[in-house]
Amino acid sequence: MTQPVPHAGKPAVLLINLGTPEAPTAPALRKYLKQFLWDPRVVELPRPLWWLVLNLIILNIRPKASAEKYAKVWTPEGSPLKVHTERQAKLLRGYLGQSGRDDIVIEWAMRYGEPSVAAALDRLKAAGCTRILVVPLYPQYSVSTTASAMDAVAEWVRRNPQSAAIETLEHFHDNPGYIAALTAGIRAHWMDYGRPEKLVMSFHGLPKVSIARGDPYYGQCFESGRLLASELGLTEDDYAITFQSRFGPAEWLQPYTQQTLEALGRSGVGRVDVVCPGFVSDCLETLEEIAMECREAFLAAGGREFRYIPCLNERHEWIKALADLAGSRLAG
Repeated sequence: MTQPVPHAGKPAVLLINLGTPEAPTAPALRKYLKQFLWDPRVVELPRPLWWLVLNLIILNIRPKASAEKYAKVWTPEGSPLKVHTERQAKLLRGYLGQSGRDDIVIEWAMRYGEPSVAAALDRLKAAGCTRILVVPLYPQYSVSTTASAMDAVAEWVRRNPQSAAIETLEHFHDNPGYIAALTAGIRAHWMDYGRPEKLVMSFHGLPKVSIARGDPYYGQCFESGRLLASELGLTEDDYAITFQSRFGPAEWLQPYTQQTLEALGRSGVGRVDVVCPGFVSDCLETLEEIAMECREAFLAAGGREFRYIPCLNERHEWIKALADLAGSRLAG
């Protein structure tokens, strides 16, 4: 997406992550889920039917249960996803400044919730930024994540024609810096705890129908996993690629993470480590679903030791990779 601009101005980077409720409470979750689940990129059912299901059933049942899950991972500073995204933006600003690119303005936003994409773009416009690189923080491209983030950007552009030239970093699933940052995090973990019998790489799931329609996400997940395994020197028997976070009755991408972990526990695998390469920041899906629910499932199935390897978060290798990605695009 590129719009003509009348004159050169400041360059900028806008980091976009998925989103988070304002608090771990049922009212806050109801507000957040209403925005998130109403996005046609997320749920592709006919709108009248989905409106009834969403408003009469889901929003009356799910907010309380989701709030209880968020409460388990909430920090004194707020939602982990929001905390890590804000820190990444701050560190990116500092890293680019030390590299002589203090002219690049950095903002961050959430696709759902606050700070909104429109508000962040408004701030960049007010700061005189006329070339903006939008970086959805999803390594693997998906219509339900990356394309949805760009929908929010496109809506702002429609209301602000000719305000800025907008470019998008659509994916970085095979970027050497991203793979190197993942590798460094896993190796550091293994230096402390030793290697497991099996490394499980868990990616967020998607309905299988999305892949049938041409979404490249599934293939990019396996490519990221293959590159990571190669850097770590793993054989095919040393690791597994799985998919988590199913929602609704439809068939999703397989193998499923929890079922895989339960099968490993029953088969006599004593120790597994789980890493989530599709998330650059720890969040509900990694800290509660993987590090708590899946850990419990693996141990209940007979496993002896389960370790969760944190996301990239504020690792310096990741911030450097992000700076290199942004700097090279804006220098082009």
